Amino acid sequence: MSVASAIDALVDLLDLEAIEVNMFRGNSPDEDRQRVFGGQVAAQALVAAARTLDDADRRVHSLHSYFLRPGDPNVPILYEVDRIRDGRSFTTRRVVAVQHGRAIFNLQASFQVVEPGLEYHRTMPAPLPDPTEVPDFKTRMAPHKDKMGGWYDRPRPIDMRYIDIDPFSRRGTALGGQRLWMRADGALPDDPTLHACVVAYASDMSLLDTSLLPHGASWTDGGTQMASLDHVMWFHRPFRADEWLLYDQAAISTSNARGLSSGEIYTREGTLVVTVMQEGLIRPIVRG
Repeated sequence: MSVASAIDALVDLLDLEAIEVNMFRGNSPDEDRQRVFGGQVAAQALVAAARTLDDADRRVHSLHSYFLRPGDPNVPILYEVDRIRDGRSFTTRRVVAVQHGRAIFNLQASFQVVEPGLEYHRTMPAPLPDPTEVPDFKTRMAPHKDKMGGWYDRPRPIDMRYIDIDPFSRRGTALGGQRLWMRADGALPDDPTLHACVVAYASDMSLLDTSLLPHGASWTDGGTQMASLDHVMWFHRPFRADEWLLYDQAAISTSNARGLSSGEIYTREGTLVVTVMQEGLIRPIVRG
């Protein structure tokens, strides 16, 4: 599969099938995975919520979600939407993702009409290398190709470029966070909701790993059981997911077998467009 077809496949993945009123069906890519990628479920659930809007001009401004059970990549996922409220300014939707008769994911999303207001945002960290000066994923990971196996050559719809140390090289180095440039690896249609869903998909790709950084550890060590527990996003301003975005991530806390991390997403020009928070299971594997 080419890079262009990889992003086309992601767009197709987010194009859910309407099977009944307020009910949609989504599939998983044909990949060798033990469970469904969390970003996929979050993005598909957001698509389902948006498909029930009566006002197409409303934009998602926040989502709050919980990962309840591992998703089965071999069967479709049903998304049931509850139209909680349709107000003059805000619309609220609840989405439950179901497999094998059980809920695997729960999301609440709020949409707002576009309206003017006060303007302020935090400043993007600087100085930073231009994304074109940062090695792409394959170039950065080439020294670790043998360890990665088939995962190295897998087509990726999101171009992720680590500004700091890559996951395979940072073992033993304590860090407070990580930064990377990212964008959809191909042109996307001019649909703001689709761009929000693509960023929701991408936001789950590295944030949980950030919790390990203060401990000088990495998910590549294989010594930790990790799984997303909840994921929260606030969408502040318009953006395009097919243009370069800085994902600035910070570890906040690890305790009680959980890790909490935050992420701020900026445009290339330095405008804060999305804030992300995620807590996940961080459980050391005890081998007898």
